[in-house]
Amino acid sequence: MTASELCFLSVAEAAALIAKRQLSPVELTHAYLDRIERLNGALHSYVRVLDQTALAEARAAEAEIVAGRYRGPLHGVPIGLKDIYDTAGVPTEGGSRLCLGHTPAEDATTTRLLRDAGAIVLGKLTTWEFAIGGTAFDTPFPPARNPWNVERDPAGSSSGSGAAVAAGLCAAAMGSDTGGSIRWPAAWCGLAGLKPTYGRVSRAGIMPLSFSLDHAGPLTWTVEDAAIVLQAIAGPDPRDPASSGWPVPDYRAALAEPELKGMRLAVVRSMFERDSVASEEMRAAFDHSVEVLCGLGAVIGEVELPPLALYGAAAFMIARGEGFAIHEKTLRERPQDYGALARERLTIGAYVRASDMVQAMRRRRMLVDTTAAAMAGIDALLLPTVPDPAPKLGELAPYFGNERPPYMRPFNLTGQPALSVCNGFDSAGLPLSLQIVGRHFDEATVLRIGHAYERATTWRQRRPQL
Repeated sequence: MTASELCFLSVAEAAALIAKRQLSPVELTHAYLDRIERLNGALHSYVRVLDQTALAEARAAEAEIVAGRYRGPLHGVPIGLKDIYDTAGVPTEGGSRLCLGHTPAEDATTTRLLRDAGAIVLGKLTTWEFAIGGTAFDTPFPPARNPWNVERDPAGSSSGSGAAVAAGLCAAAMGSDTGGSIRWPAAWCGLAGLKPTYGRVSRAGIMPLSFSLDHAGPLTWTVEDAAIVLQAIAGPDPRDPASSGWPVPDYRAALAEPELKGMRLAVVRSMFERDSVASEEMRAAFDHSVEVLCGLGAVIGEVELPPLALYGAAAFMIARGEGFAIHEKTLRERPQDYGALARERLTIGAYVRASDMVQAMRRRRMLVDTTAAAMAGIDALLLPTVPDPAPKLGELAPYFGNERPPYMRPFNLTGQPALSVCNGFDSAGLPLSLQIVGRHFDEATVLRIGHAYERATTWRQRRPQL
């Protein structure tokens, strides 16, 4: 197997070979490090490569496996971490001049859990500044680029995570999602990106942006890989006050059923045909996805949800208010050390009044209840993730205003699990996307639907040509 072929193995494929001792974690890590050295200068997906520590972890993993102490499907598998995840003794800088050299004393809970599962950390991945700053050119690190076309945007804020997995620079990556920041790069980079239920995965040791909207989760090449990573990181954590003790099922076992017979799915057509009209190619790909799911036995209807703008307005108010609360001191004392986009977006929160916040929280409760009522008797919702494929690098203004808002933020507001999967390519060869939204703490069903769709289509056979 060539080095490129090794780097394009899924987590599940690599794990199977490692478990049988047909693939060395050291060999696999070397292949990724060599590929990072060749391609990161064009993609800017990594801000820090931990080559020596990664190789040391790979050697330790190999020794454990040879000794019969195999930990599971992440053991010996190289991954990357968005540079807002704390890593003991290694800088976590959040894409900002304010945090250059900031070195935490301990790992984030998720970092620790991934290490406990045997994963090898290749390095820290590019993020929009403080997970909000956008594609910026006035921060210490250049913005990541989309592997399908380096002139295109990979989206964010988990920009490096999306670019790295798509380009074969790590087997999986961790991201965060406050308004779509896992699912958006997954959509534009052609990946599986999972935002778990709020409280399912600990956020302790991850730089916060919005206390009540932040979620942590994986970006992977396949849905099966997302299930493997989620298994390692899901569960309660006393370090995160929002963490839930809801039981964690066997996510990979939930993927075993190849069909969706009797599954009840509903299309949220109003959001992408009325509220924010998706491109013709995106809508065509979506309609074909519905046909595929019907062919797998799913029963598909339609459901009406409140206008996208209502979800967006409430989420925007809450995110900006909470973001300013986190950054108020440094915004007052060191505003010049923020990039312009992060500074402007965070400063908006200074104008959010207490009454505005109260009304936004009241509206949120109403929207949560309305969404839950609409899903009565429904296993999952279906809609695109974003209205368009990736635009040119930095041309994101339409997606932050009222012109072409994506379809992700409602489910940060409700806290439901949501998965983005690749469901085709446009005429320019750029990925298109399908979003699957489940009931609270029912990631297993969301993953089952996404996995069944991937197995019934050929999109996972196509990789960026770099």
